[in-house]
Amino acid sequence: MDTIVGKRSWLEGVKPYIEKAPLASFFLGISSGFPYAMIGATLTTRLKQADIDKATITAFALAFLVYNAKPLWAWIIDGVRLPVIGRLGQRVSWMLVIGALVIAAVANLALVDPAHGLESVVIAAILVGFAGASFDIVIDAYRIEILKPYQLGVGSGMVQYGWRIGSALAGGLALVLAARVGWQIAYLACAGFALPAMLTALLYGEPERRQQIARRGARAALRAIWGPFVEFFQRAGALVVLLFILIHKIGDTLANLTLRLLFDDLGYTNDQIAVFDIGVGFWAFLVGIFVGGVLYAKLGLKRSVLLSLVLMGVSNFSFAALAMAGHTNLGMAAAVGFENFASGIGGVTVVAYFSALCDLRFTAAQYALISAAASIVGRVLTGTTAGSLVEALGYVDFYLLTTAAALPGILLFWWMARSGLVDRSMGSAGTEGEGESEGGDARTEGG
Repeated sequence: MDTIVGKRSWLEGVKPYIEKAPLASFFLGISSGFPYAMIGATLTTRLKQADIDKATITAFALAFLVYNAKPLWAWIIDGVRLPVIGRLGQRVSWMLVIGALVIAAVANLALVDPAHGLESVVIAAILVGFAGASFDIVIDAYRIEILKPYQLGVGSGMVQYGWRIGSALAGGLALVLAARVGWQIAYLACAGFALPAMLTALLYGEPERRQQIARRGARAALRAIWGPFVEFFQRAGALVVLLFILIHKIGDTLANLTLRLLFDDLGYTNDQIAVFDIGVGFWAFLVGIFVGGVLYAKLGLKRSVLLSLVLMGVSNFSFAALAMAGHTNLGMAAAVGFENFASGIGGVTVVAYFSALCDLRFTAAQYALISAAASIVGRVLTGTTAGSLVEALGYVDFYLLTTAAALPGILLFWWMARSGLVDRSMGSAGTEGEGESEGGDARTEGG
């Protein structure tokens, strides 16, 4: 009897992850993750091996600022219908067109050579950033609209599974191929990671929860541009929520965009980095996502988000410890493992919260605003000061600084949860259709 009950309990625990919408989110995440890897850690390694100095390398983090400009054109994906291919549906048609642009941009980055001048590399990286940011706009909107409120936690976990697999496999494949056949072939091979999202959109079709607003005439078109911003800032405590979004990830962004510099200076080879990223970090991230899903279900949104913020802050300290210890495989495994474990938990809880903030009438534009704001401060600081800070402070003090930078976001969210602002700031994506499942909506339970 106990065996039957245990089996039934296990099946009930797995069932939410194999529903149609969360599974689709997984494949969307694969395609979302790989452009980031192409202009992030992978490009950092490529430039370092081309003997480019640290300050110049970290300046390439400014290419990520294209992601932060997403709100400027996200409204187009919400409201502009593509000719001919638009018959497939608003989200599906944009997914196919932008996916093709991503493939072209990554192929272009493959063909430039840092040894022959950085100008062409800068332009190519920005183009990948623009295409990848646009891909994220339609992927995020599609994901939020296919998920019901009770699925936001599971769906956020599945998209993070996909994101990590896409970024890790693309980054690892690039490192391994670059060491054997060169960077050009490595980048060209990775361009195929855009296909999972494109095929998912074709097979799944248009989201049922998508709320399309009829737009006719120039006046209505202008309303489509400012409407998402007006709706968000009319909510209670909108400025405080925006402040949290802006500062919560500063330390994490500063740390993650400089890790490859640390690994290279500690003497790790491409193959060793790939082994630690995939063999340790990858699995730790997957475990973290699973734990994040459990915490979200058991503790509710507020407590699980707060806990994940604390863990992500502590993970930065682990790299200070690694820098202090020097080249040690055990230390590398522990630091990479813990950082990915904490990021996996945060990837479920924080993404679920940000998704719940969206109004279904403006999903693409509002999530673009939220996700862009979430990393802009950290990216600006990385691109303008991180390399110089590493040179001036050394790696140990630099990562201690990133640990301290996580504290304001932790304290602000604690206050938001205690004051009830987290509940009052929710959008229709986190409230509409509640009670559609026996599981209910775990957005604010346990707060």
